Amino acid sequence: MDLLNTLVDKGLRRELPTREEALAVLATSDDDVLDVVAAAGKVRRHWFGRRVKLNYLVNLKSGLCPEDCSYCSQRLGSSTGILKYSWLKPDEASKAAAAGLAGGAKRVCLVASGRGPTDRDVDRVAGTIKAIKEQNEGVEVCACLGLLSDGQAERLREAGADAYNHNLNTSEGTYGEITTTHTYADRVDTVNKAHAAGLSACSGLIAGMGETDEDLVDVVFSLRELDPDSVPVNFLIPVEGTPLAKEWNLTPQRCLRILAMVRFVCPDVEVRIAGGREVHLRTMQPLALNLANSIFLGDYLTTEGQAGQADLEMIADAGFVVEGADEVTLPEHRAEAAGSVCGSHADAGCGSHAEAGCGSGCGSHVGVAATATATATATATATATVNEPRTDLVAVRRRGAGTDLAPNA
Repeated sequence: MDLLNTLVDKGLRRELPTREEALAVLATSDDDVLDVVAAAGKVRRHWFGRRVKLNYLVNLKSGLCPEDCSYCSQRLGSSTGILKYSWLKPDEASKAAAAGLAGGAKRVCLVASGRGPTDRDVDRVAGTIKAIKEQNEGVEVCACLGLLSDGQAERLREAGADAYNHNLNTSEGTYGEITTTHTYADRVDTVNKAHAAGLSACSGLIAGMGETDEDLVDVVFSLRELDPDSVPVNFLIPVEGTPLAKEWNLTPQRCLRILAMVRFVCPDVEVRIAGGREVHLRTMQPLALNLANSIFLGDYLTTEGQAGQADLEMIADAGFVVEGADEVTLPEHRAEAAGSVCGSHADAGCGSHAEAGCGSGCGSHVGVAATATATATATATATATVNEPRTDLVAVRRRGAGTDLAPNA
């Protein structure tokens, strides 16, 4: 297919595809999906080999959020029955993080619900970052605390944070349809603040909210302009009790096409499969590793994920290897740029942010993409049709942070 050959050549050169080419990837048929995966896989392997980076989420504060994001189980007025608790103490958060690190994770993502942190909240998180880093040599720490005020990103950086997450989630044109309590511009501003403070950029999207192909291409092209170091791709799970509870419109093949499009647009960036992979990719998850070089290990913020050991076995069986703590995730040209303050990414390869500013993070409210245990997946998949709502795969997290039960790592 001429399209795929062209996209591979561009990906190896870090050249931006055209919008028409990106849209054409999403428009390919299910019959061609393996060809699409194979092509995007060449780009993935060129920049990242067969390494898979493992990330681990710790939900520092769950529920009770004043924002009205339609996709989120922690939103204002939520009736989803999720765990609700205030800030974990630093030792509690460090203990939760240790479980993920023991399972092979190299980055810990500290997430808290809410519009954004107060200065006191930043102090709390700073203490947690210090505790985690003192007890785990070489660990990467990403913070995801919502909209940032002036100076807060710098304080997090001084406290030892390596990255800050704030996802764009969807296109600017449709953002007002999913959230009314803040704007798309607010999100871009926070990404810029974080990146300007010298934090690694991580900003992504949520697919499956009823968006069009054009919306998906719009948000991914916007992300490229922001030039993040990592792009989390979440697949919405319509959680009962949220406004998007009826949005069951993803298939494994569509998820693969979305991941391939993201890889072609941002070829040398850490593409992370985030929430929802177990629900929407299901038995096709190993194929997705040919497109993404990073996943979350174990449970998400408010919902269950695949068993940590099952993740490790899947990676090995698919012929991939877990990235070691001493290995640098990004290609050399990006790793060098990421080590300095905003403005150093002009030739980084996932787009220049000369006009758009910079970006940062690890996956805002990724837990909305609810997932179930590997056992539930195995028993239910055999009898369900492809496009049928898979509510059987949705399970609220009842273990780990905020509980007395051991986490899934």
